[in-house]
Amino acid sequence: MLEPSSNPDQMLMPRSSRVVAFSIASLAAAGAAVADPPAAPPPASPKQAVIISFDSASDISQWKRSRALATRTGAHFTYFVSCVFLLSPETRKAYMAPGKTSGKSNIGFAASKQDVADRLEQINLAVSEGHDIGSHACGHFDGKDWSKADWLSEFGSFKHILENAYSINAITAEPAGWREIARKAVGFRAPYLSANKALYEALPKAGYLFDASGVSRGPARPPTSNGITRFSLPQIPEGPDTRRVIAMDYNLYVRHSGGFERPSKADEFANRTYDAFRAAFDAQYQGKRIPLELGFHFTLMNDGAYWNALERFAGEVCTRPDVECISYRDYVSRRDGGEKQASVGG
Repeated sequence: MLEPSSNPDQMLMPRSSRVVAFSIASLAAAGAAVADPPAAPPPASPKQAVIISFDSASDISQWKRSRALATRTGAHFTYFVSCVFLLSPETRKAYMAPGKTSGKSNIGFAASKQDVADRLEQINLAVSEGHDIGSHACGHFDGKDWSKADWLSEFGSFKHILENAYSINAITAEPAGWREIARKAVGFRAPYLSANKALYEALPKAGYLFDASGVSRGPARPPTSNGITRFSLPQIPEGPDTRRVIAMDYNLYVRHSGGFERPSKADEFANRTYDAFRAAFDAQYQGKRIPLELGFHFTLMNDGAYWNALERFAGEVCTRPDVECISYRDYVSRRDGGEKQASVGG
């Protein structure tokens, strides 16, 4: 028979253990919950990117209108410039397209020397406000049959005319940094979205970093191949039958009115366009948040229906804290630079 210990601590330990065990058992019997450690918060969603671009970028009033839209919404756009609009009737022979004689263009030239000067001013202002200038080639010819050498010739014409636009047109007071603006034109969209294998061989040789000539079934993350990030305008559901259409104003114009003006239906077309943009946006915003790309021209088709839809759409989504309307170049620069996208709410 064991003798009781004379150590008070040893005598108390068994009793204490019984009290703890009894307390836990009593709580369990009474149905009291024992708190779990707090769960880790779910990972924050990335911001939804929307990439809005304009092809040819000619009309001065539309330059001003687009920049005003950007100011209201905080958006940054990509302007794919056609270099023939940096040549006046007197200087048009500075451009020669592949297989053509000099001074030929599918879309004409600037109206005058003053028109060129006004457009150069708009380009300067746009760049100072954070927008991106890209290339839409020069004469808006279909390059589907061009060789690599043809594409390189066209790229060379674009670079030369953009960089030397002030001197070619004898416009005085070339602003400081203008040639740096020209050198930063590292994105391209082919006229008519008409691309071929030779184009993608020529793009890296000419110093480009991205191309936006593709078309995809719905929004798609842009892959990078041979140093060129390749963006695609998505086909999105549109209209009462939700048939897919390329998310560009011209394609909507053809869908809605066969490429002919029907101003009496402008409001209807604007509403259909807005609904299609918003549905495509909502699908990504509530889903995988793949960038949504939208394309426009400076032409006011169907009495401006598509620009009216754009302004309504951008005014609603680009102002959200978890959405960013950014340029193609900024999207590529962030990704290639390893810069992390800001998280929702952060």
